[in-house]
Amino acid sequence: MKRRLSYLAFLLALLLVVSACSSSGGDSGNNNASENPENGSVSGEGNKEQPKDKVKLKIGLPGSYEVTNKEIIDKFIETHPHIDVQIQEAPWGDFTSKIAAQIAGNTMPDVWFQENATILGYGKRGVAEDLAPYIERDLNEDDYIDGLFSAKTPEGQVWGVPHGINPIALAYNKDAFEKANVELPTDDWTYEDLIEAAKKLTVKDGNDTSQYGFIGSFSITNGWFPWIKQAGGSALDSTMMKSMFDDPKTIQGLGQLKDGIDQGYFTHIDYVSANGGELEVFAGGKAAMYFMQYSLQVNMNDSFPDANWDVVKIPKAVDGKRYVPMVANSWLISSRASQEAKDAAWEFLEFYLGDESQKIVAESGSALPVKKSAYDVLEQSTTKPSNKKAFTEGIAEGGVTLDENASWSEWRIVVQQVVNEIVKGNVDVEEGAKEIHQKVQEVLDANS
Repeated sequence: MKRRLSYLAFLLALLLVVSACSSSGGDSGNNNASENPENGSVSGEGNKEQPKDKVKLKIGLPGSYEVTNKEIIDKFIETHPHIDVQIQEAPWGDFTSKIAAQIAGNTMPDVWFQENATILGYGKRGVAEDLAPYIERDLNEDDYIDGLFSAKTPEGQVWGVPHGINPIALAYNKDAFEKANVELPTDDWTYEDLIEAAKKLTVKDGNDTSQYGFIGSFSITNGWFPWIKQAGGSALDSTMMKSMFDDPKTIQGLGQLKDGIDQGYFTHIDYVSANGGELEVFAGGKAAMYFMQYSLQVNMNDSFPDANWDVVKIPKAVDGKRYVPMVANSWLISSRASQEAKDAAWEFLEFYLGDESQKIVAESGSALPVKKSAYDVLEQSTTKPSNKKAFTEGIAEGGVTLDENASWSEWRIVVQQVVNEIVKGNVDVEEGAKEIHQKVQEVLDANS
């Protein structure tokens, strides 16, 4: 009996020793995993991280996958299994009213995109998260073009990051230039060179014009805005709170556009409307030059594959500099989202701004990416225009937004209404500019 008790005591002691050894730390040299309380990761075998908790992320897609490449969304879902992605989509026109109702009811997505100016307005209203700290922490700004900060305010907040950039360049019909024996445009052209060439390229058949030298667009991006910028003017001052439509240089730029229309070497509004629109007029050989937005190359190649055309950079302004208007739709993160949803939304935006996704954006042809590494895709492209560097190098040299601020959507409409009357000849340029200045300043003051 005594020997049996001694044996049991020995077994008990042995079990205690084994238990103590198995609970010891890394000093024993074993490979068992142990938690690191400082960073929450798992160290030891394979240095594997603890599985992340599943987090729900609602992504809003205006225009659905017709605007945002589905491959990007699918790859994000595949590579981020800890994020439960829910897509909220609607046709582009319906999305605006839908998101407004959702914001009012505090049911909006965690991340979505809209026009850049709309995003700036959301920032002022407290709807958008300031992304400046995220960018500073996680992105190398040198890897991106300046367009990354299209939604940056004069005070330094960044209310969004680009879904894509859509700049303009000078498109020209090669056949029209050759037939008129006019030298092709170059990157050294000024607006005076454009005007003189437009005169030579205009073809009259009696009282009718069979070919105009240039499409005298009356819209903002490829119409009145580049013309006032090249003359040394602007829509707003650097604070984005003062109208500059009373500036003589701004008025001069509007006057040059109007003169081209009045003298018959720029198309007029009725002619463009009667012939199907600006792209149709250019592609059909009825105008030799055109300020074309980058995205329209897709339409040109699909609908007018036989057109013989190319592009150069937008001409230089009177000060020798180049001002290239660019349009951006921008992603924002809802400031009202939970912190875990904000973190997941930023993971998505980091992925969207990464090499793989940005190359997909570049391959689409519908917008320029903002990451420089993706531009290699454009250099290998075989589609028209062959000189895509006119867009990429143009915005690198002088890309500018459309003087967008939180009230842009409101004051732009005021400007456009009067500009339409100016180009139709119903309002004098100087009187129209005076009216625009007064009305724009009223909008700015009301939103200050």
